[in-house]
Amino acid sequence: MPAGNPLPTSAPATNVITVTTPYVPGYRIVRVLGATWGLIVRSRGLGRNITAGFRSLGGGEITEYTQLLDQTRHQALERLQQHAAALGGNAVIGMGFDSSEIGDIMSEILCYGTAVVVEPEPNPAQPVALR
Repeated sequence: MPAGNPLPTSAPATNVITVTTPYVPGYRIVRVLGATWGLIVRSRGLGRNITAGFRSLGGGEITEYTQLLDQTRHQALERLQQHAAALGGNAVIGMGFDSSEIGDIMSEILCYGTAVVVEPEPNPAQPVALR
């Protein structure tokens, strides 16, 4: 992605609900399918390394790397949701990200969670009233 272009802000193509919590508000979990993940390893590339190297001399944010990692997280999330759907899930709970470097030129981004099947809660939660 060329520097200066906005990052994609559209939602992933799947209809898999994805939350960081261990539950989905308004739904109940009817089946736990197991671990699901989306993994991407990206090279920063020679051009970005050179540009970022010059930019780092002045300090501050390295926008080339920020854009690359943000785009990569979006792609890892899409892969997580596609994997969950392939397992038969319609939701992912406990979603999180992990990252590491391989050598000095590659970044690994892992998006992980638990694939589940959820259905709308038949009895909506009632507000708590203190008397």
